[in-house]
Amino acid sequence: MLRIPIAERPGWQKRAQEFGFEFHTMYGEKYWDESAYYQFSLEQIERDIESPTEEIHQMCLGVVDKVINDDVLMRRFCLPEAQWDFIRQSWLNGDPSLYSRLDFAYSGKGHAKLYENNADTPTSIYETGFWQWLWLQDNVDAGVLLPHSDQFNILQEKLVNRFKDIRYLTPDRVLHFACCKGTPEDRGTVQYLEDCANEAGLSTEFVYIEDIGRDAKGNFTDTKDQIIRFMFKLYPWEFMFQEEFSAQLGHNNIRWIEPPWKSILSNKALLPMLWKMFPDHPNLLPAFFEDELHLASGIDSLVKKPIFSREGSNISFIGDEKGVEASSGPYGEEGFIYQATHMLPKFGDSYTLIGSWLVDDQAAGISIREDRNPITQDMSRFLPHIIV
Repeated sequence: MLRIPIAERPGWQKRAQEFGFEFHTMYGEKYWDESAYYQFSLEQIERDIESPTEEIHQMCLGVVDKVINDDVLMRRFCLPEAQWDFIRQSWLNGDPSLYSRLDFAYSGKGHAKLYENNADTPTSIYETGFWQWLWLQDNVDAGVLLPHSDQFNILQEKLVNRFKDIRYLTPDRVLHFACCKGTPEDRGTVQYLEDCANEAGLSTEFVYIEDIGRDAKGNFTDTKDQIIRFMFKLYPWEFMFQEEFSAQLGHNNIRWIEPPWKSILSNKALLPMLWKMFPDHPNLLPAFFEDELHLASGIDSLVKKPIFSREGSNISFIGDEKGVEASSGPYGEEGFIYQATHMLPKFGDSYTLIGSWLVDDQAAGISIREDRNPITQDMSRFLPHIIV
């Protein structure tokens, strides 16, 4: 695994605008960064990332099955009791999932270590599935990269095929896509997924989360007063469970993507459960619930993570790495879990995180994020990769 400088494509910013990649720069800061790329061997991808991604995913599904059947664990995950039946029924019904992203610390040597599972609202899928692939093609065509250069990236193909499966499972329903207003990255992500759904033959509509209404019968509706029966929402389940309309969840005939059972996988309480069920697994880091910290004796440094934290918010270090600046954010009231510290590898001045994508339970590609801070957050830079 190498980080290799490369010249940027002439005029790529204009091309990005033409392809709808409007968030390549945000708040005056570079988000997409093609001044360098990461190079992997095929063995590194297949053995160290692809294979453990699929294995850990199956382990995570085992955690869901255990938590669903245990009220004590449902409370451990801070899931509101009023929604337990809604969550359980989605699992028992086998409600289909579209995608997930596992985040790993990996240096090119040894075992990739799982940081967390972004199973409900993972972003950066457009950059992964389309834009970095276009970067690869352009540089191969220009002779900058060798003709046999490849990429671990079958994400778009798998997304389209998965939407075809979901269309078969939910025929004759319009699929509504939704995200919050004022979030250009989320809007770009949702538009890309809507394009994939259209390619798969689904009829789609878009509505902002803030504009969803209810009719006299309690059905959720869009701005055209169409009843919503099928929805992809880039909006976390823990937020939805706190909304005023949450009492209606499960009482109207809606198929959700991602399904409610994903509220278990996207929850940081997943990490200590994985460690309990699969202790000493080479791709896992020791992790503990707050009231079980005595089990962490002998571990010199821990990372403190809120159960509902997203995009690196409210992360802090305890022990040997306590000098690392903590990240801010709105989370923490729900409680914390603690994970053994395993710092991201550093390439030059940047810490590097690998996101490994899954579609339909299969590994589908990787994304790479860099930051000068060891905590990867929403504005951390995205860099492309190749396989040689």
